[in-house]
Amino acid sequence: MAIRLTRIYTRSGDQGLTGLVGGERVPKESDRLEAYGTIDELNSIVGIVRTYLPDYRERLGDDFGWYSEMLRRVQNELFDVGSELATPASAAYPEMHRMGAGEIEALEREMDRMQEALEPLKSFTLPGGGALNAFLHQARTVCRRAERVGWRLSRAEPVNEHLLKYVNRLSDHLFVQSRWVAKRLGEAEFLWDRGLRIDPRAARAARRKSAADGDAETGGKS
Repeated sequence: MAIRLTRIYTRSGDQGLTGLVGGERVPKESDRLEAYGTIDELNSIVGIVRTYLPDYRERLGDDFGWYSEMLRRVQNELFDVGSELATPASAAYPEMHRMGAGEIEALEREMDRMQEALEPLKSFTLPGGGALNAFLHQARTVCRRAERVGWRLSRAEPVNEHLLKYVNRLSDHLFVQSRWVAKRLGEAEFLWDRGLRIDPRAARAARRKSAADGDAETGGKS
């Protein structure tokens, strides 16, 4: 059945209650509303990334179409997540869409593809370095909050486990996106300075790089 919206305001929420799918009225500060409201917030940030993306068409080259389509799909999946969260178990219907293993596997395949272009991190990253990177980090943090709220809801009411896994995987996906975008656009990533100083693995990597640079300058002779 096609969706048709002819009136936006209803005044039915003026007393602090709102209707879920099926008609149940619940407080606007309930965990279920907080869950799908946070997903809506996340979707808005992904929408910002999509809005700015055409400005980077030439710099992304052949990857523009693939990445643009991926963001479009993720936005639609987030709407599906919100719709499922807005439907309590008592109002579930046979033909309703539920998040499943397929959506999770798609995110994992895309992360694997993006990771192929990335070098291991030497410290934790800080949001920023470029506009898309910054927005993707903001999306990542909101996604983590959505996951926390989703788990809180699941302690009191049934929540599809695949939905919770999807949100968890998407937060990782957004992190990888932020790094991949910075790499493809040739933009610097901001790194946590203290991590570079105190992480022994980072220190060892820096020493190896220094030694390799020295060998290159001296022809490998000490």
